[in-house]
Amino acid sequence: MKANNEDHYLAEDLATRAGFLLLEERKLSKDTDPEVLKQRGDQKSHNFLMEELASLRPKDGVLSEEGSAHPVHPNRSDASRVWIVDPLDGTREFGEPQRDDWAVHVALAVDGLPVVGAVAIPALNLTFSTCNDFSEPSSSTESEKIRIAVSRSRPPVEASQVAEKIDGALIEMGSAGAKAMAVVRGIADMYIHSGGQYEWDNCAPTAVAFAAGLHVSRLDGSPLTYNNPDPWLPDLLICNPVLASPVLEILNS
Repeated sequence: MKANNEDHYLAEDLATRAGFLLLEERKLSKDTDPEVLKQRGDQKSHNFLMEELASLRPKDGVLSEEGSAHPVHPNRSDASRVWIVDPLDGTREFGEPQRDDWAVHVALAVDGLPVVGAVAIPALNLTFSTCNDFSEPSSSTESEKIRIAVSRSRPPVEASQVAEKIDGALIEMGSAGAKAMAVVRGIADMYIHSGGQYEWDNCAPTAVAFAAGLHVSRLDGSPLTYNNPDPWLPDLLICNPVLASPVLEILNS
């Protein structure tokens, strides 16, 4: 079984619409305790995505950060096509007024490969997906520092090592989707993560980054695969292709 054009547009539509729901919840609950807001937003987006996928793709497996009870493939282990979603990536940022670095991820992995993906950044009214017409990946000029997107709370040691070797600058951002899309948008040159993520954290960003012509791999250069029995993924590199070889050499020397 393969992905079709409708899958790409469905991912984009679902991520965008879930983003609208989150913006509405954020507006209605602006005076609510941030922890309550995050829980409400996460659950509202999750319920919407589960209902839509159960209705529109009832034969596909589903893996969500919030869990899923799927009528056909509750365990997803025997499913060739598995939708991997993060209803709210960057809950901390979602709960902070005025922050825009949170996202919604909707992806489809086929036989373990991230072939369909959409990342909505609702607060910026942007959705990036595998049905976008991307231009060539942007790159820094010789006079610019290489910009490395990293976690706000857990900047990886590896990113600091790379920055020191190539005269780079660390840019702290919230969600994994926001950081990956910063590379797609050309406002960062790479995204380095270590310390662990789950498949829902990076499946959609990985699919979009591939479609945008970027390099995507583990920090040791090996490919990322999805719908594994254990959804834990230790590390990730997304960067402009011209930077891949020197960065991987630094990381693995």
